[in-house]
Amino acid sequence: MKLGFITSILDQYGYEQMIDTAAEMGFSCVEVACWPDGKAERRYAGVCHINVDRVLADDAYAAHLLSYSAEKNITISSLAFYPNTMDSDLEKRAANIAHLKNVIRASAKLKINMVSTFIGRDQTLPTEDNLELVKQLWPDIIRLAETLNVRIAIENCPMLFGREQWPGGQNLMCTPQLWRAVFDVLPSKYLGLNYDPSHFVWQMMDYISPLYEFRDRIFHVHFKDIKLYPEHLAQAGVLAYPLEYMQPKIPGLGDVDWGRFVSALTDIGYDGYACLEIEDRAFEGTPERVRASLRLSKRYIEQFVI
Repeated sequence: MKLGFITSILDQYGYEQMIDTAAEMGFSCVEVACWPDGKAERRYAGVCHINVDRVLADDAYAAHLLSYSAEKNITISSLAFYPNTMDSDLEKRAANIAHLKNVIRASAKLKINMVSTFIGRDQTLPTEDNLELVKQLWPDIIRLAETLNVRIAIENCPMLFGREQWPGGQNLMCTPQLWRAVFDVLPSKYLGLNYDPSHFVWQMMDYISPLYEFRDRIFHVHFKDIKLYPEHLAQAGVLAYPLEYMQPKIPGLGDVDWGRFVSALTDIGYDGYACLEIEDRAFEGTPERVRASLRLSKRYIEQFVI
């Protein structure tokens, strides 16, 4: 496996400084955040280390991105943009889809050929209606990806944390049952998963067995941990906002059994990209703490990943 991190944690860094940091710490890849200009609507969003519009318009800029990462022996695993492509606000929906398409085009131009994202969800509508939205909105996106030979890796985060995402969350593809439903609607081999075990922990689901069933759909992996607090869950219940009873943690400080998880990845022959996703508030506040979160996570995960 090629170990890296998603670059949104280095939101104050430019592209070159981000690549330098990855190289100095001994990572082999990065999943590069590619949000459009504008105010972020949530934490860990709005970060841009590669401007995809500029990639498409400026060949020299595109060449520089690739040559700089190559000089540092850092591979770009994927271009990352995690919006809600099925937002109930039609203006936001259109803007998110338009930018996602440019991320796909930029990934092809840079010969990365992978985009990591969400399928999206209208949080005000039931599952059945959202599957109809998938049928309406996603075939055109998939056709573009197929034409350009770009694989789309959907992360399984429900995007339901607090009041802002209530009641349904903002990402439909968050369970194996829903993966099957979406893959039935969109059977393209270019649509797959960015598999993150942490989201199964707080949903109290098995995060091992789906690896075997969906082995051919796993394009990318996230290493993030979650700490579930049973004493809080006992008071708030499963219908509470999830952040009332869980918190994202760096690997090793939560409840994921990383030995079992990585063992299962080796069982299925996964030898692709695995990127740390750092969202642990305990390691925020200063650049030093942020860098420490990357170093500690890497040191821990390297017990399991060669």
